[in-house]
Amino acid sequence: MKSLASWMVSSRQRVYWIFLVLISTLSLALWYNHVTKLDVTVMANTGLRGYIRITSGKKDQFLDIHCKECALVSSSGQMLKAGKGKEIDKLDCVIRMNNAPTVGYEHDVGSRTTLRVVSHTSVPLLLKNETYYFRQSEGTVYVIWGPERNMRQDGKGQIFNVLLRTAKKYPQVKLYAVTREKIQYCDGLFQNETGKNRMQSGAFLSTGFFTMVLAMDMCDSIQVYGMISNDYCSQANHTAVPYHYYEKGRMDECRMYRVHERARRGGHRFITEKAIYGRWAAHKKMEFKHPSWTEREKVS
Repeated sequence: MKSLASWMVSSRQRVYWIFLVLISTLSLALWYNHVTKLDVTVMANTGLRGYIRITSGKKDQFLDIHCKECALVSSSGQMLKAGKGKEIDKLDCVIRMNNAPTVGYEHDVGSRTTLRVVSHTSVPLLLKNETYYFRQSEGTVYVIWGPERNMRQDGKGQIFNVLLRTAKKYPQVKLYAVTREKIQYCDGLFQNETGKNRMQSGAFLSTGFFTMVLAMDMCDSIQVYGMISNDYCSQANHTAVPYHYYEKGRMDECRMYRVHERARRGGHRFITEKAIYGRWAAHKKMEFKHPSWTEREKVS
């Protein structure tokens, strides 16, 4: 009888341990499933959090793009007769600004456009040719920046409302807005670099500034085309070119830069911004290909 009782106790212990193992396995499986789902949720919300999708669908979609080598192509008249089109198109991603065209200028500026950074003031220019920008070029990503009064999302942001209607009309087009927090971050960058509060100094950051910041966010290395150095216009032998390569007959680039640099209110500090880019280039994989800043330094 003692042997039988001992056997029964031993059996109960085995059942007990088997039960514990099953419970532990089930708990581990539930934990793993929870973690896996959590990881998927986190992955779905990754991306560049300063740039949010403009859509009538799911909110809080951030720009998710990464490129090894980027061509950042300025709208400057420096690109006329540059002959850099093939060189630009060979890079992984090509970044352009506002409504700068490629058709008819392919030899100089290339034909590919991965992403455009667009000022709130240039949105109407895109809509004037919406068939080209939002149908023929639907693979392009558009990142729009603007002040809070125009980009607010409570129904009172005039430009944001226009962009939201555009997103509904062309749901396949990727439209993103620079967030208020990112614009404040860019203001902070400007102040850190210059010691001046942007708003108090009466300056507006240029589309080029927002484009450069985004390029540093999304690219491992950047090759810049069309941007002149901060001392270019002070050189006696500098070349006079149009402010934009696609707008002939307007004020030349250096004169436009000087007017804005001296403006008490509402000016872009183009020359100051170029000095900032030069300092960033010393710490980033950034090269100014045309005009070449290094070649000009050798000459001067």
